[in-house]
Formats: sequence, structure tokens, C-alpha cells
Amino acid sequence: MIRKFISRVLGRKAPDAHGEPAVIPASRHGIRREDISSGSRRTVETLQQQGYKAYVVGGAVRDLLAGMKPKDYDVATNATPEQVRNCFRRSRIIGRRFQIVHVMMGAETIEVTTFRGHHGDNAGNKAQTDDTGRVLRDNVFGSEKDDAARRDFTVNALYFDPTSETIVDYHHGVADLKQKTLRMIGDPKTRYREDPVRMLRAVRLAAKLGLTIDPAASHPIRELAELIENVPPSRLFDEMLKLLTSGYAVKCVTQLRAEGLHRGLLPLLDVILEQPLGERFVMLALENTDQRVRDGKPISPGFLFATLLWNQVLGTWEQLKASGERGIPALFLAMDEVLNAQAEKLAITRRVAGDIKDLWALQPRFEQRSGKRPYGVLEQPRFKAAYDFLLLRVEAGEVDREIGQWWTDFLNGDGDIRATMLLPPQADEAKKRRRRRRKPTAGDHQASGLAQ
Repeated sequence: MIRKFISRVLGRKAPDAHGEPAVIPASRHGIRREDISSGSRRTVETLQQQGYKAYVVGGAVRDLLAGMKPKDYDVATNATPEQVRNCFRRSRIIGRRFQIVHVMMGAETIEVTTFRGHHGDNAGNKAQTDDTGRVLRDNVFGSEKDDAARRDFTVNALYFDPTSETIVDYHHGVADLKQKTLRMIGDPKTRYREDPVRMLRAVRLAAKLGLTIDPAASHPIRELAELIENVPPSRLFDEMLKLLTSGYAVKCVTQLRAEGLHRGLLPLLDVILEQPLGERFVMLALENTDQRVRDGKPISPGFLFATLLWNQVLGTWEQLKASGERGIPALFLAMDEVLNAQAEKLAITRRVAGDIKDLWALQPRFEQRSGKRPYGVLEQPRFKAAYDFLLLRVEAGEVDREIGQWWTDFLNGDGDIRATMLLPPQADEAKKRRRRRRKPTAGDHQASGLAQ
């Protein structure tokens, strides 16, 4: 009686005695086949025509129910990777931890996974794990029901069939989404140990969808946060990039701190969230990134990580200058030191690291506003991004507003206006120019000897 009453209040349809899922028609969930991408629809239809089960699954279904446009579409099927590969001419099998198939449909790449089974099967086969319980390799296939149980959160265990336009819901994910609650499937501690990245994913999904993390899923996070140290840096970088480019980065960072996930997880968060000037600068950068995502504008991972790490670079730079290093060499040493320290946690790609260094290296050059140097800065390939970086520093109070306004006027001015804006060279700069203007030659020395 009590269980029925709770189900009625929460709008949930309790599973029957055999654990069969709720099959929700389009009249109740509102998603039509036209709402999903043509590539994912064709992939599902092809597999079904070959006699296999196939659904659009996970985040795409969740986002459509939440009124958001999915970034990509995943398909789950009972066909093995080899069988999927045989159904599509343009496809390839990838992955070690769990094999998947990338199916190319025009410009789309659809990720197709075989239904996953439990870690231990009847034959005694188990997933390969480390000492903490993290799954390293897991090519155990199973049934549709097994696959739903293996997914992390209830809102991700949703299966949409574009042919019948129904949603198959094993764990009340549709009801949880309506109730604005993020619940873990299974025991949260066990699931976090299997994959510690789920703690970060919980924060990202809660911020993105405006959900409250269920207390049962939230309480173990502080206790198990240190397990994230066991995650490969490359995978952690990918997950942090998703979190910070989700369009809800400010909420995500705030939630990371609330859940106790910032300490030790990322050195940059340890520092910036405890220094008022650094926090203001970072929050401005994250707000700017969120707005660009909402406006559909491109964003640069290099720019984003450059802003997050800048406060550390400033501190290290000042220490090196105080120890006797000259300004510019000290900056490059600080850049390398900060990026090397970060590499222990995040495997920032070489290309992104190069973009970060370009932005940082241009910052001192904005102080040089005389002679031909400003024109040289304008010609730099990364000037626009470095200029936007400068304006963030101005807005955060780190740089004098007059410098930012000068560069704005110089950038927008024509040749004559720019010429009138150039400042006179500073005293030390003038001395350097005089020394460079007239270098003594061998003939000068000979003439001096004859005069004597």
C-alpha cells in the first residue's frame, strides 16, 4: 500500500513482479522520430531491419525530455560489435575498456554499443579492475535489462525506439527527471569505485539539468573523492573539458566546491577558489564561456584553461622575478612549471598547451605601446584571443582599465589614428635604441688609432 501511494505521488509506474520496464508512448513523453538526427534514426532502422534490437539511448533521450538539443546521439543494440560492423560499410570498431562501433552516416558519427552485462557472468568471467575497484577492461555483453542496470544514473537509462516512438524506462528515469532528482542506479559507493569519473558526471548533469543530487548519491562523494587520482589524466581532461564547456561551467565549479571535489582534484581549483582576485577573474572567464555556448558561438579550450591557470602563473612569475630572474625569461619558466604540474592531473594536449602559452606570452607585450611594437602585436596569430584575455584581466581589476581602452581604440582606429596614439619611448627603451642605432665597426677602431 505504502509503495503504491509513493509511486502515485511521484508519478512513477512501479515495475511488475518480473521487473519489466515501463513502456511510455509518445503521447506522454512528447518525443517524435523527427526530433532525433537522421543519422541516428537510419542507424537504428538498419539494425532493426537486420533483426536486431536497437534504440537511441542515454544523454540524447534525457536532453530531449528536458527540452534541450542533444550534442550527439548514441545507439545501443543486442548486436555484437562484429555484427554491427557487418551492417554498415562506413564503420569501425574502437575501444579497449569496452568495444564500441563508430558508424559514419554522412557528416554524423553515431556511437553504437552492444548491451552490457553484469561484471560477473555465469561462466565466471569478470571485468578487469584495479585495487580500488575501478573497472579497467569490461567486454561483458548482456541483455537489454542488464544494460539498463549497468548505466550510471536513472535519467541516463532511457531507451527511445524511433520506429514505435516509445521510451523504454527500467528505473523511473522519466519520473526522476520530472522530479528534478539525479539518482544513482545501484549502490553509489560501488558505482563510484567502478568509475570515479561518475562523481564529476553527477556534478555536471546536476548543474546542466537543474537537478538535485539524491542524498544517497551525494553523501559518498567526499569520502571517495580521492579515487579520482586513479583516473588516467587523458580521461580526466576530457571529462573536465565537458564540464567546463557544458554552458553551465559556473554552476559546475560551484557544485564541485559544494561536493568537496575541488581540493586535490585540480591544483587550479585549489588556488583560485580561495583567492578573491583569482576567483573573480576565473568566474568572469567561465561566465563568458557559458554565454558563448548559449549563443552558439565557438569556444576555445586553450583560452579557457589559460584563464583557469593564469593565477598560478602570476604567482610563480612573481616568485621567480623576486629570486633574480629577468621578467620575460621568468614568465616562460613560470609557464612551463605550471603546465608541468598540471600535467600530473590533466593530460592537456600539446595543441591546447601551445595555445595557452601563446596567450600568456602576449600579455606583457600589451604594456609596450610605443614605436612599432604595437603593430607587431596586432600581427600575431593569437592576437584576438590574447586581447580578449587582456579585457578579462582589466574587468577583474588586475590590469589598469586605461591599458585595455588604449588597445581597444588602437585596434579599431585607422592608420592615422594609430600613429597619433603611440606613446613616447620610455627612458630605458630610448637608451637601448641609441645603443642599437650606432654599433662600432673595425673601420671605426682604425680611424680612432690614426687620430691618436
